[in-house]
Amino acid sequence: MTGEAVILKKPEHGISRRNIDADALRIIYRLHSLGFTAYLTGGAVRDMMLGKTPKDFDIATDARPGQIKKYFPRVFIIGRRFRLAHIHFREGKIIEVATFRRQSGSGATEFSADRNVPENIYGSPREDAFRRDITINALFYDAVTASVIDYVGGVADLRLRRIRVIGDAGERFREDPVRIWRVIRYAARAGFAIDADTEREIAGQRHLLPQCSGARLFEEISKDLSHAETRLVIAGLREHGILRHIIGRAGAEYETNPACFARLLQFLSGADGETAQGVRIPLDEMAAILFWPWLEPLFTAAAGDMHPILKNAFVAAEMNVNLPKSLRAQVIEILVLAGRMIRALRNGRMRWSLRGRPQYPQASRLCFMIEKGRLPGNEESFENLFRQAFPQIPTWDRQRRRRRRE
Repeated sequence: MTGEAVILKKPEHGISRRNIDADALRIIYRLHSLGFTAYLTGGAVRDMMLGKTPKDFDIATDARPGQIKKYFPRVFIIGRRFRLAHIHFREGKIIEVATFRRQSGSGATEFSADRNVPENIYGSPREDAFRRDITINALFYDAVTASVIDYVGGVADLRLRRIRVIGDAGERFREDPVRIWRVIRYAARAGFAIDADTEREIAGQRHLLPQCSGARLFEEISKDLSHAETRLVIAGLREHGILRHIIGRAGAEYETNPACFARLLQFLSGADGETAQGVRIPLDEMAAILFWPWLEPLFTAAAGDMHPILKNAFVAAEMNVNLPKSLRAQVIEILVLAGRMIRALRNGRMRWSLRGRPQYPQASRLCFMIEKGRLPGNEESFENLFRQAFPQIPTWDRQRRRRRRE
């Protein structure tokens, strides 16, 4: 960790304080007036330098969590190993304030009086920058001087539209293989290229991902399935041979069967469009979309109750991601119901009592996507498709109106 910080003044970076959350600015100015150093950090600086509007405005400071709680109202200290201050505002807004820290694991540990936090975990702004994963997320913005502070070459990488790991990529990936996933995610969402050295180490270290806990891998895949750019990330994971290390045989199928993967991308494109418009798609529905193209052949090859067949398929897939049992059961139910709906569109026999199942709405939307290649609009549904295919057969709503008249 050698070299001095690169300081960019306002004309060089283009960030305007008018685009920064007013409460975040007040926190920074207040900390500065108390004699502390405080910067905007992470994604907020990155996004503003790219001309985007940040979703969150995180702050890094040399003030300790206990000091932040002392000087600000409505502060909640969270975290176990490293304490973070969450400052709450009206309408549910939260601004995270973290103390500068260094890469852990070196030196003797002395415990401070701040809730028994190891004293040597705290650090300087420079140390805080170097312990982060990638360069473009390690920039600081000093609102007092209106300058960007770069210790790691993040400004150059932003201009080159490049994702680069801080330090030795192979060593960083061995320390935490999940960083491989995060690098691919950032590159996919930003549309950036991955640095050649980093890309080479991804290929060499990706086999380490199964060593991570299944719970951590589930956290990561949940982030991707809940985002409006799921398609791009899943495509990036496939390109780098990561899917098989996450979702086992399902991932291997997507990596070796272009037609199957193209079908998945079509589904994810439709889901991303909905999410981008503010429509929240439940996690169980997104997971069902993820797995349908892989499992679709089973619905044409098998007959009878699909529940045990799908359960066995998930077990045999040997996934490293730990899908909670409740979520897996919900996903299987959605898939089974969608399969029944597909059959009903072929033979005209539909059990409308299935409408009472909790996963029926998600299955209806998945069925529509399978048939039309997109999610249904406001006036569209599986019932519409069934009525178009079999206008002479009463649907659920027609049966209900008939019973009311009788």
